[in-house]
Amino acid sequence: MILSMTGFGRAEGVFEGKKITIDIKSLNSKSFDLNIKIPLRYKEKEFEIRKILNDRIIRGKVDCYINLENLEESTDVKINKNLIDSYISELRHIAADGPDFEYLKMAIRLPDAITSRPDELSEGEWEALAKIVNASLDRFEEFRRTEGKILHEELERNLQNIDKNLSEVIPFEEERINAVRERYQKSLKEFENVDETRFYQEMAYFTEKLDISEEKVRLAQHLKYYKEVMDNEDFNGKKLGFISQEIGREINTLGSKANHAQIQKLVVMMKDDLEKIKEQTLNVL
Repeated sequence: MILSMTGFGRAEGVFEGKKITIDIKSLNSKSFDLNIKIPLRYKEKEFEIRKILNDRIIRGKVDCYINLENLEESTDVKINKNLIDSYISELRHIAADGPDFEYLKMAIRLPDAITSRPDELSEGEWEALAKIVNASLDRFEEFRRTEGKILHEELERNLQNIDKNLSEVIPFEEERINAVRERYQKSLKEFENVDETRFYQEMAYFTEKLDISEEKVRLAQHLKYYKEVMDNEDFNGKKLGFISQEIGREINTLGSKANHAQIQKLVVMMKDDLEKIKEQTLNVL
């Protein structure tokens, strides 16, 4: 089935007074390109989180934001009184006499005077975090499926348009050959002693150059193959991109051989639908 590379998912949960909120969003990209913002508390689990995201998202330019909010009064901050006293004592030796308060203001700006020492990440908290990551990915994937259904409908409509315009080429094929033949015969009447055998040889050669039977067959096959891959293969965006390039080659060759105003119009319409297919295919996972 078709999945869009565009997606968004959010989930949140609470563990021991900590509210965890995770937002995941993505746009189309040729590979998996992850930008993650994670609280310092969970940095040690960044590799595991990246692996979970990579395994389930597969491809896309992804932004993942993990936000941590303490709902209870924090006791993580520790004032290092002994270290501050040492700083003040040293400051007295190197500075003129002054109120201790001034030394205190200076001392608390020095390294490690005030530290934040959160407790170690427990296995239970990591399991809670991983559960929220997967919940946000569930919603993200649901978004992708919904967008994928819309993409599928648009792609199918454009494929049908190309197929319909291809079928409308048929009535003009014989007409254009007859028009070329009549034009050449009219021109030949202005000359004398024309070798008719050579004339018909040239007509056969010219007709063969204008023949678009193979291009029509290949184009029809490519359209059918595109639909088969779209309907039956997962994670098919890159493959569909390659098939759309082949569709473009056949349409271009059809246009170069057309030599007929109505066929050229149909080719232009096919190219217009193909451009839409290419743009939409870029967003297929």
